[in-house]
Amino acid sequence: MHHKNPFVKDYDFDKLINDHKPLEEYVFVNTHGNKSIRFGDKNAVKALNTALLKSGYGVSWDIPENYLCPPIPGRLDYLLYIEELLSKKDVHLLDIGTGANLIYPILATCHFNWKCTASEVDPDAIKNAQDLIDNNPQLSNIEIRHQLFKKSILNNIIKPNDFFDVVVCNPPFYKSMTDAHKKNSRKVRNLKLSEEDNRNFAGRSSELWFKGGEVAFIKKMVEESTQFKSQVFWFTSLVSSREHIKKVKRAINKTEATEVRVVEMQLGNKKSRFVAWRFN
Repeated sequence: MHHKNPFVKDYDFDKLINDHKPLEEYVFVNTHGNKSIRFGDKNAVKALNTALLKSGYGVSWDIPENYLCPPIPGRLDYLLYIEELLSKKDVHLLDIGTGANLIYPILATCHFNWKCTASEVDPDAIKNAQDLIDNNPQLSNIEIRHQLFKKSILNNIIKPNDFFDVVVCNPPFYKSMTDAHKKNSRKVRNLKLSEEDNRNFAGRSSELWFKGGEVAFIKKMVEESTQFKSQVFWFTSLVSSREHIKKVKRAINKTEATEVRVVEMQLGNKKSRFVAWRFN
């Protein structure tokens, strides 16, 4: 975890429960004598997220059933490395596919005081994200833009007079809904979760899959990025599989980008990464 991440320390569950009482039913003492939750239970993770955002940033947060519930420490890690990439304070961030959870704009606004714009294709997700903005005065400067064209990513979102310091993206990982269910079932078996605990692997189609999978999505994003060379300083995207990096970098190199970086991250035993490229 990034050394500046406030979640690098163990959670203070007593304080979190005090700030969000519903978390209490999901907290238990593990075999090491420490308080924890079952991270395979999406309701437990949702309660933890709600408590973390309330306790840390004063944000009242909620998402509808069956939408992705993001791991907040990992999402903040991405932004902390983005902060190093930019080396400036006056930042305008564009989040591609913000979902119902709006997590990157929330963290970017509350933790870094950045200006944020977010795009989303799902009208129901947009409604929830806008409700979060409307119910939290500190989020009032976040703008959500509806992506009306499902095959577009940056097109129709970046307007002629826009300038963004950075674009962030958590792309759909899977090639189809069948692929998503298959791989999530394998994940559940590997984690040895019971059917009752198998509740953290939710998500709508727009969040989970894109024809051709993650690589196809990022390649499309790379292709469209060439149209906005002078309007975005850094384009970035998470890449779930290390095996995909070579294909992604090959696509970026074809655009004659002036700089390409792959930034490695680690959250506990889980390794992740994002790719960043720019033209100017």
